[in-house]
Amino acid sequence: MTEKTTYIALGCEGSANKLGIGVILHTPTSTRILSNLRHTFNSPPGTGFLPKDTAAHHRAHFAQLARSAIAAAKITPQDVDCICFTQGPGMGAPLTSVAVAARTLALLWDKPLVGVNHCVGHIEMGREITGADNPVVLYVSGGNSQVIAYAERRYRIFGETLDIAVGNCLDRFARTLEISNDPAPGYNIEQLAKKGTKLLDLPYTVKGMDCSFSGILASVDALAAQMKSVGEDKAGYTPEDLCFSLQETVYAMLVEITERAMAHVGSSQVLIVGGVGCNERLQAMMGEMARERGGSVFATDERFCIDNGIMIAQAGLMAYKTGFRTPLAESVCTQRFRTDEVYVKWRD
Repeated sequence: MTEKTTYIALGCEGSANKLGIGVILHTPTSTRILSNLRHTFNSPPGTGFLPKDTAAHHRAHFAQLARSAIAAAKITPQDVDCICFTQGPGMGAPLTSVAVAARTLALLWDKPLVGVNHCVGHIEMGREITGADNPVVLYVSGGNSQVIAYAERRYRIFGETLDIAVGNCLDRFARTLEISNDPAPGYNIEQLAKKGTKLLDLPYTVKGMDCSFSGILASVDALAAQMKSVGEDKAGYTPEDLCFSLQETVYAMLVEITERAMAHVGSSQVLIVGGVGCNERLQAMMGEMARERGGSVFATDERFCIDNGIMIAQAGLMAYKTGFRTPLAESVCTQRFRTDEVYVKWRD
């Protein structure tokens, strides 16, 4: 009997407001993305997405998206080797709705389940797409902000947020300004920030290797309230100036802790992953810092930095090939699933 060398995985992601399903193919010499589909739940301006509404969205769209992903990949369910799903971290109700759907597919098609850590999914997809060898990873999204480096079969967390994540800080300020959630609140803040000219003084809170974003949010919210009450002319600044000042300050904090981690581990590469990683200003600031150190920055576009199914398929298939499986009884989700809890058996 010849040894199996080609593998196909279906990945299901639903930890926040993006429902993503992707199909990936591993051969001995290549990794191919066969399909990578996404459906986003957008709440009205001035509001955030609630867990129950987001879960209802995922339940409503899962079956059709899975069918479309299989059709786009030009495969049949029999071709799939394993069903990978996000086991955490994330929002409880959306995570559970997608996990139930993944379990159903596994039972229907008689395929093994592989539970994936959401953060590890981002890292492995980033490494695959960019070719970054052994970078310091800045993982920035709506729910997470971490500086990570690989050592001894684990992704070690060197620094993180002490309160809210940077993406959550930006999203909540978008609500304050009542700007659209379509395509994403952070993206719309980025566009406004490009027109800002005045850098306002906001709290810069770096504590060792960790950051705090709640104070800066309270401060910029207060400035926005003042501007609304007296008008832009009297206040002396605009919504664009507020977005510009918020971005410059929070990204400077992230660049500082990333540079410190690079110095500590002796790495010249930075890989930015997670939804906030799409931000061009963050990429530019990080690039400037890395160049000064004789290093380089790796980042992906919105197909891969924003939550997607293919990253779950990639990390899940790497684990699957080392013999990892998630028994049905252990396929429960957890909102708190630390990046450094995962044993990374597929790396040296």
